Amino acid sequence: MHYIYLHGFASSPKSAKAQDISDRFTQIQTKLKIPDLNAGDFSQLTITRQLTQVAAEFSNDSTPVTLIGSSLGGLTAAHLGQQNLQVQRLVLLAPAFGFLSHWLPKLGDEEVQRWQQEKYIMVYHYGEERAIPLNYDFVTDATQYQEKLLQRPIPTLILHGKKDEVIPIEASRNFGRSCPWVELVELDSDHALGNVMEEIWQAIRLFCQLP
Repeated sequence: MHYIYLHGFASSPKSAKAQDISDRFTQIQTKLKIPDLNAGDFSQLTITRQLTQVAAEFSNDSTPVTLIGSSLGGLTAAHLGQQNLQVQRLVLLAPAFGFLSHWLPKLGDEEVQRWQQEKYIMVYHYGEERAIPLNYDFVTDATQYQEKLLQRPIPTLILHGKKDEVIPIEASRNFGRSCPWVELVELDSDHALGNVMEEIWQAIRLFCQLP
């Protein structure tokens, strides 16, 4: 089994969650790949690019893959599982289901229209600790990745904070209701899940049957 961790939007492999989970995999002497989904060019990020990049990490010998995805990385992981039979298990941390419907209203109609016209908007990148322009192609591309397309019954563990201020827990509840193969664990946390990493790790170990 190969394990791959997908970080969130405007984040990096050096994020607190990625590093925490990476350290725990190291302790049990299990390899965890963490590709940099910024790919050196955050400005041209799309979900399609992320899907292509991560699929290229899969081995050619059909070794099964477990994907652990955080936020937008969780959404990407879910669609990779739909597209690729090598993906045998999913662990989704506050997955960004309905990402555009939660994010764009916060920007406001005028800002979104300006973005569409001018092609770029400045987005604060937590990994880089600075604002970076993001192409509107990100939005156009993201509209095609709808939850209703996720029909493949892959064993899936979702861990989501009840106080999530970015992606409301209702998004995961709705997904779980329509997909009987999903196990949803609701945690007393926000989108960062920083205060429940031990609970998350124990849930991952159990679900993935790790030592």
